[in-house]
Amino acid sequence: MAAVTAIRNVTRSPSSHFPYFLRPQHRASLAAFATVANGIAGRSDQQSNHTTKRPPPVSFPCVDAHAARESKLQSRNNNSNGSNKSESATNTSNGNNKKDPSSSGPEPPYARPNPSSYHTFTSKKPLPLVYYPDQSLPAFDIAYETWGTLNADKSNAILLHTGLSASSHAASTPSNPSPGWWEKFIGPGKALDTNEHFIICTNVLGGCYGSTGPSSPDPSDSNGSAYATRFPILSIFDMVRGQFALLDELGIEKLYASVGSSMGAMQSLAAGWLHPERVGKVVSISGTARSNPGAIAMRFAQRSVLMADPNWNNGFYYDGLPPHAGMKLARQIATITYRSGPEWDQRFGRRFRDTPSQQPENGPRIPALCPDFLIETYLDHQGEQFCLKYDANSLIYVSKAMDLFDMTHSALSSLNLVSGDPPLPSAEDSKTTLHFTPPPPHLSDLAAGLAPLADTPILVLGVQSDILFPVDQQRECASALKMAGNSQVVYYELGGVWGHDTFLLDVANVGGAIRGFLS
Repeated sequence: MAAVTAIRNVTRSPSSHFPYFLRPQHRASLAAFATVANGIAGRSDQQSNHTTKRPPPVSFPCVDAHAARESKLQSRNNNSNGSNKSESATNTSNGNNKKDPSSSGPEPPYARPNPSSYHTFTSKKPLPLVYYPDQSLPAFDIAYETWGTLNADKSNAILLHTGLSASSHAASTPSNPSPGWWEKFIGPGKALDTNEHFIICTNVLGGCYGSTGPSSPDPSDSNGSAYATRFPILSIFDMVRGQFALLDELGIEKLYASVGSSMGAMQSLAAGWLHPERVGKVVSISGTARSNPGAIAMRFAQRSVLMADPNWNNGFYYDGLPPHAGMKLARQIATITYRSGPEWDQRFGRRFRDTPSQQPENGPRIPALCPDFLIETYLDHQGEQFCLKYDANSLIYVSKAMDLFDMTHSALSSLNLVSGDPPLPSAEDSKTTLHFTPPPPHLSDLAAGLAPLADTPILVLGVQSDILFPVDQQRECASALKMAGNSQVVYYELGGVWGHDTFLLDVANVGGAIRGFLS
């Protein structure tokens, strides 16, 4: 084609521009040849335009899933005259096979409990709030469930604290036989032995599974609208005070033990700190006494994508559509922090999902921009399953309470928090073997803050593969407690590949450590 173009140019030039060596008869021949070539080239161009194969249109099932979910929610919202019906999740996953490892695994079930399956304690007594000295929560509900039997002197009660998004349904009950989030740890002969103990688990204040939170009606609103972001910012200590109001209602003066994992580990320490005379033992699993910048950053990223969803509407979405896309992305980020790379390498490797039907019979597999690797489909599935099960504002408020948690003496003093008035640890008390080289600069401040727990037996359990609450934080907590003069600290460090979620999955080691400590 380049030669034909050159001939065209030559024959179309004025005669004065013809090369000097071309005779007139040669010029005539070239002109005739160019005419024929012109026609051939034109037909060739037309044929080329008609026969060039274009790639098939690209489909994006992950984007379609968002649109389908939005459409279903919009339809439901219209049919219900504007009330938000986000309680029941709509599964709009992009067609993963039921046997696909991305949609199955060792994870315990999480589900929204039916209100008829839990008890509700309603307090009419205002609850003081850490960040609002001149304001209180005028009234509040605490949803809770129990297992075992409370003995005559009410001395066998164990308060079980939940993680961020869990409900009070830690194990099956006659009114709700579905498995709970700690099903294998609660029951006769298990870690929390119901033959010996009376187990109480609550949904935290700020949550959305029966306890008062942002989705609850605002008593100061004449229309009974939800608090939304008018709800006060809570601290872990506010949540624990609400739980102790429940214990007062039940007539339980002293707990046999306070037990918690993840955010529940923070609550467990806070319970022993606020009321050392009312808590016999403390169990802190995969938690911390001071949220570190890494964990704060992870939770901030979750809140950021959630609040960037237009449906969030500054928290006032209860009469419209929930921010489901933001919730899905937030859950995907969270899931990355709950597990570990080694586990995913064993479980998924670099494998792809099943080859779609539109793939060519021969040749390499064509990659997709939507979830393609099994690890991608796993994250997509986790986000899809969660995005309509939990209230977005509750996620924002409860995760913020985790970020704010800091039991150093300076932080507690700045909030005017008081736990009796125990002496600060002496130099003699501070002699202990540390697990740090060098020790963190805030360790002595943390030891001073934990001084009220000096006489409480405490089990601290860490997991080496945990990236959300790295094991250094559990070492730090145990060391600070010893510096505070606590000679009854038991510290265990577990291996394994399950990461932060080890507390949900490792029944033998986590359950064995708890049972041994409590017995």
